[in-house]
Amino acid sequence: MAEVRRGVDEIDREIVRLVAERFRYMDAAARIKRGRAAVRDEARKAEVLRNVASHAREAGAPPAAVAELYERLIEASIAYEFDRFDELRAAG
Repeated sequence: MAEVRRGVDEIDREIVRLVAERFRYMDAAARIKRGRAAVRDEARKAEVLRNVASHAREAGAPPAAVAELYERLIEASIAYEFDRFDELRAAG
């Protein structure tokens, strides 16, 4: 069991590293987008959810569980990007 837990811990570290990298892209998007309305893009959100469900099936992971995780990740990313967009515009 200890070996399994070590493996899970290693994967969690890698997932967090990748989530941090994803959020750095949200920083870039907040800098690039011209208007606040562009931050929430429902078509892009739907595309990402379709993509991750497909990736999950290919990887042998449960698509519904992965889509649920990504729904939360996307909404957190949007909220973060709104904050960054506002901060950047306020800073001039």
